[in-house]
Amino acid sequence: MVELLRQLMERQAVHRFDEGTLRAEQEDRLGTALMLLDERMDELCEQHGLRRSDLNLDLGPLGPLLAGPGR
Repeated sequence: MVELLRQLMERQAVHRFDEGTLRAEQEDRLGTALMLLDERMDELCEQHGLRRSDLNLDLGPLGPLLAGPGR
């Protein structure tokens, strides 16, 4: 769930960057927060002996829950 939420937050941030609805300060803070969250996800995966792809769920005919290749 955490990885799904992280990806959704990242997509929303990219959308807001593209729309230009953020001030420069907000862009900096959001970019920093997403980088730190991504690093923390890597740390958690390492601590538990997982890869990002291990966090994905196969939804059968719907395909994988998480977008993109796992790390």
